[in-house]
Amino acid sequence: MARRTLHPIISTGCGRRDLLRALVTSLAMASLGRTRPVAADQAPAFRVITHPSRPERAVDRNFLADAFLKKATRWADGELIRPVDLRPQAAARERFTARVLKRSVGAVRSYWQQRIFSGRDVPPPELDSDEAVLAFVAKSVGAVGYVSGDAKLQGVRELAIE
Repeated sequence: MARRTLHPIISTGCGRRDLLRALVTSLAMASLGRTRPVAADQAPAFRVITHPSRPERAVDRNFLADAFLKKATRWADGELIRPVDLRPQAAARERFTARVLKRSVGAVRSYWQQRIFSGRDVPPPELDSDEAVLAFVAKSVGAVGYVSGDAKLQGVRELAIE
């Protein structure tokens, strides 16, 4: 009876290590072929914004996280930081919380429940829409917030995250 070959590597008598290496390489190459680059016209997941009079053009991710957790309370010039969140169900909030705070929305809510219960602080206000966040930030000199990537930014300044 003729020996049936399933794969060229198997038929050459290669060892298990070679077979495993070939399999991993094949899977890696296959996954690379399936990834698509982000289109130039595709909106980012969220955009961080501040009052237009703020001098900052970029903000450190750790500083931004501390501002939203109220561990940092003042900008470098002494102005009070006034963070503002989107509602918990907003996709931009989930992405912002994961990328900047490195936590889930639920974990951040738990953090604030503990702070409230201990009498230490209250969370940033939660607004229902990008438009509400834009209006809040446009009115408050020390404000910082985020909106969905496709929001029309008017009366605010976008901050890059470093």
